[in-house]
Amino acid sequence: MSTPVDDPLSRERSHLSASRSALRAMREDVEALDISDVTANWVNAEVLARQIEERIKALADLSDTPLFFGRLDYLHAPGAEQAEGADGERFYIGRRHVHDHDGDPMVIDWRAPVSQPFYRASKKNPLDVALRRRFGYTRGDITAYEDEHLSDPAETARTSKLLQQEIERPRVGPMRDIVATIQPEQDEIVRSGLSGTVCVQGGPGTGKTAVGLHRVAYLLYAHRERLARTGTLVIGPNRSFLHYIEQVLPALGELTVQQATVDDLVAHVEIKGTDDARAAVVKGDARLARVLRRALYAHVTMPAEPVMVVRGSRRWRIPAYELEQLVRELLDRDIRYGAAREALPQRIAHAVLVQMERSGEAPDDRVQDAVARNSAVKAAVKAVWPAVDPAKLVLRLLSDAEFLAVHAEGILDEDEQKAILWAKPARSVKSAKWSAADAVLIDEATDLIQRTHSLGHVVLDEAQDLSPMQYRAVGRRCTTGSATVLGDLAQGTTPWATRDWQEALTHLGKPEALVEELTAGFRVPTDVITYASRLLPHIAPGLTPVASIRENPGHFEVRPVSGPKDVVEACRELLRHEGSTGLIAADARVPELSRALAEAGIPYLGPGEETTQDTRLTLVPASLAKGLEYDYVVLDEPQAVVDGEPDERTGLRRLYVTLTRAVSGLTVTHTTPLPTQLAA
Repeated sequence: MSTPVDDPLSRERSHLSASRSALRAMREDVEALDISDVTANWVNAEVLARQIEERIKALADLSDTPLFFGRLDYLHAPGAEQAEGADGERFYIGRRHVHDHDGDPMVIDWRAPVSQPFYRASKKNPLDVALRRRFGYTRGDITAYEDEHLSDPAETARTSKLLQQEIERPRVGPMRDIVATIQPEQDEIVRSGLSGTVCVQGGPGTGKTAVGLHRVAYLLYAHRERLARTGTLVIGPNRSFLHYIEQVLPALGELTVQQATVDDLVAHVEIKGTDDARAAVVKGDARLARVLRRALYAHVTMPAEPVMVVRGSRRWRIPAYELEQLVRELLDRDIRYGAAREALPQRIAHAVLVQMERSGEAPDDRVQDAVARNSAVKAAVKAVWPAVDPAKLVLRLLSDAEFLAVHAEGILDEDEQKAILWAKPARSVKSAKWSAADAVLIDEATDLIQRTHSLGHVVLDEAQDLSPMQYRAVGRRCTTGSATVLGDLAQGTTPWATRDWQEALTHLGKPEALVEELTAGFRVPTDVITYASRLLPHIAPGLTPVASIRENPGHFEVRPVSGPKDVVEACRELLRHEGSTGLIAADARVPELSRALAEAGIPYLGPGEETTQDTRLTLVPASLAKGLEYDYVVLDEPQAVVDGEPDERTGLRRLYVTLTRAVSGLTVTHTTPLPTQLAA
């Protein structure tokens, strides 16, 4: 039986087909571009060719990804000054802009101003929208639609079933975008301006990571030219996390955003060692910046001898007191150590030129440059303001107790100094067993000597785990730009974890940042988040618990077991459901569970490896679970997760993280008693 021509679903499918054809034509137009006659040289040709290649990639049509997910029918024009939105005009909202051969839009980018009411309009405030239509998809094909007549007073507000289905849709593979499900409070953060820094406090399942990534996509849309010059960067806690999120921005057509961990940013030396908790806390304290500054500028000494510059038959003498004045002026300007060192020869040369002019000569800039390169001037600068290698500076501080004591006096007490001193001093930078915290100190010293390059925008995720010195390292990368800081104080699992966002933002160099809190849980089922929230009074007493807005309470079970075989059976049960399953356990228990899975013949992956339809189970050490999500989770032995951390508070925070990784269901298995904090 043929489908009626006036069937709405049929018409929408036709528009989807036409839009895909238009997108294909746009891509073919770019592929057909001939740049052979428009480039002046091979460098320009390479740059233009790379830009065209990126444009072709951005216009890719992903068959399993809906080209548009919504429609807006306006009542009137949004404003007389706007050409868009004429009476009765209709807009399809999608991941990227698509136009036909005449240039008329067939799909509007979700970031465009005319698309905003799709996320913000409501029955109370329809924003002049007559109809909002959401589409349901199966493997890229439209299978359903749902209408909201926002300007019709006779129609009552209701929960969108398609929205709920999209939120709860099973996941296999990496994290996906949320353009179809962005909520009003999320949209406000996503569309906040480039000039301001935003800190998002969000509990599990509130979508803070997705909000941060979509804010980058929005900023690239609204300020593309500026950010193309200055660059954007997403910073995550580890490689597994970055691999999990790496497909979100490309799916939105954004291919130029870089990703890194904090360790990547400060990779000045090879990491070979580790610190105990006490040493790591002291090294991560912002006071170390003052110690480093003292130690660095202690290399500057006041001149005791004059400088004699010989040019031809003439000699020009700069007395020691005048040299000292030049040095003190540079110190008072508080510029970078290296920049001041580079400026000093020119200052000395200028003093020589003043004497030349007084004697009747007329020297120019070339003469000043020549004097600045004079061997006597170079020798004076080397003696007064010597070059300093940042790694060698940190090496001496950590190896030489006397040197550290001098420069840490009044800043670190004796116990703190002992905590960071190496028991066995290293002989060289290469042989030293540097820790991750040491690398951050070297980065701080490097910046004291030479300014770090600043980007236009930085997204910092899982920020609650950073030390003050790590915040400073990130802040150096956006001194002239802005940042999006994402985190949850309740999920801080390092001994130096952030206790207060305002303090953290001050270390970042963004004390004026706006702090927003997301408390509506979209990803974690009600029963699961209610159970996990029992820990909040013990780990973050002032924090608002997440309130799940999911209508489906989800699967939740606490199951006593006798051993690893029962844990494997719990995994087998959850694998019968569609979607991904994560088996999360204390790091020390992972090898035993790995053997049990192998004996049972159940294939599994490690965190960061991409799940497939054939292999949907991931074995996750608790230390790597943060930021990851699975449809179903088996959490093995909660008490072991707590005991795996150096103190109970950190252990309970780690447990909170592991309890909140499930999107559809959680099974908690245990042989030993559960932590008392989980008691009802």
